[in-house]
Amino acid sequence: MERTNPSSPSLLLADSCLAFNPVPGQRQRADGWTPETQACFIRALEAMGSVGQAAKVVGMGRRSAYRLRERPGSDSFAAAWDSALSMGRMRQFDYAMDRALNGVTTVRILRGGAIDVTGGPDMDVVRAAIREDAAPLKATKDTF
Repeated sequence: MERTNPSSPSLLLADSCLAFNPVPGQRQRADGWTPETQACFIRALEAMGSVGQAAKVVGMGRRSAYRLRERPGSDSFAAAWDSALSMGRMRQFDYAMDRALNGVTTVRILRGGAIDVTGGPDMDVVRAAIREDAAPLKATKDTF
């Protein structure tokens, strides 16, 4: 019977359009870009839509992530990166549109203990959503 590591990238991203072949390591480092760290980075990128934030979640740096992407043998990882980034940006756009259309509720406690509840669209989010480019971006150093 073959034993599998439950945290291997193939299992972390199983049944996902983000499945990829991990970038081969040049050296084995406990604090480096292990296959598990790469898979967690792709998941975080899908959730957040930001390379810097996703790298921070896995304890790595943004520049380090771009260097990993440029290594030989990273084609599969780069494709998963592009897909995850696009999905993350769409998720953030959907969230922004929800706040723009359905509004937000603000509760303030005034002097004397009075409570003021206001609601309405978050116009900052509306403006940001309108500025957002509709064309999908490729992940390059120039786009971030």
